[in-house]
Parts: sequence; C-alpha cells; structure tokens
Amino acid sequence: MNPWKLLDKTEIPNDGGQLELLQRGDEFSIRLSGNRGELMNSRLHNSEEALAELGCAHLKSTVGAQVLVGGLGMGFTLAAALKVVPQSAKITVAELIPAVVEWNRGALGEGAGRPLLDGRVRIHTGDVIDLFSKNKSIFDAVLLDVDNGPEGLTHSANHHLYSLNGLKTIYNSLRTEGMLAIWSAAPDDTFLRSLKKVGFKVTTQTVRARVGKGSRHTIFLAKKT
Repeated sequence: MNPWKLLDKTEIPNDGGQLELLQRGDEFSIRLSGNRGELMNSRLHNSEEALAELGCAHLKSTVGAQVLVGGLGMGFTLAAALKVVPQSAKITVAELIPAVVEWNRGALGEGAGRPLLDGRVRIHTGDVIDLFSKNKSIFDAVLLDVDNGPEGLTHSANHHLYSLNGLKTIYNSLRTEGMLAIWSAAPDDTFLRSLKKVGFKVTTQTVRARVGKGSRHTIFLAKKT
C-alpha cells in the first residue's frame, strides 16, 4: 500500500493545534497532528453531502435563496448544496482556516468538482459566528459542519456557537421556514433539547459515512417556524 505523503500543515487559531493535509494516490486526508486522529477523508463524504441535501431540500424552487455553509472542509457539502439550490441562489462559505481554502483551490478541490469556481459562491475567511445577525433574518438555510458536532473538538469558540445564546442568534438570522442543519459524529440528546428550547422544530437523520456502510453520523434538522 502506498504511504501517506504530508502535503502541508497549518495552525488552528486559538491554540487548536495543527491541521495536516495528506495524500495517498488520489485519496486525501485532513487530520489533527499527533494522535488526535483524522477529521475527514476524500473517500468518506456521504454524510457531508446529506447535510446539504437535507438542509436545502426546501429551496429547490426558491428564487434568490441565501445559504450559509459553516466549514468548507473538502468541499463536498458546498458541492451538494450547489446541486440543490437554483441558479439564482447565493451561498456564503465561512472557513476559519485560510490554508483549507487554499487546499480546496489546489489539488484537493478536484474530488468535489471544484465548487469554489461556481459564480454563486462567496468565501468568508473567518469565524462563521461573525456572519450571523441578531436583528435581521437573512438566511434560508444554514449548514454547519465546523467541528465534530455540538461538542467543539478543534476550536473552543465552537462551544459558544452551539450554546443557547449561539443557537438563538442563528434562529434570529434565519427567515421563517428556514432550516438549520448540523453535522455531528454522534447523537446528542442534550443538544437536541437545546434546539427545541430555542424554538426550533427538530428532527434527526442517521446517515452513513459511505453509501450503505461506514460510520453512522447524525444530521440535526432544525426548522424555524
């Protein structure tokens, strides 16, 4: 078997450690340095695509839909969202780590079909929290895959994002009937109750990492009614 080749590494803000990009043949991996493990793999992206398909399903005919994607990753969520929303839609992608954006503009972007080249896409290099409005409903869908789920793993500020105050800010930023979709590595009943407490109508879906096999991931679907 071909060994992994380290292509690049970068610092995660706020002392989150180092992020590494590795390649083996046509397979890519993004990992936390040391023994902290793999965050994503270019062969395992079914649940990332499901996040967009489920979160944007109500927007197929919505003219001028506004979508926010929190976390670029390997681009699979963005690519899936672009397939669902109409040509008049606008998608803003917030990515905290500048190197991840550059990786997607390079060889890594080929796997997802280079969605950053789509004219409907705008990149915000910074924290997704900065894009939410406390006083104005601006988004029809918000898709969050910024960490391992509601429990922050790589970036401590994600704890605030998934707190009651953070969820209230997201709720206020959504238009009526807007959808908040969140990727999680596992179910979380406490977080489910938090979403309901804020006012969301919530369901969950269990999705495999690969079609029909692989790890089971959870998609929280929280609708503003």
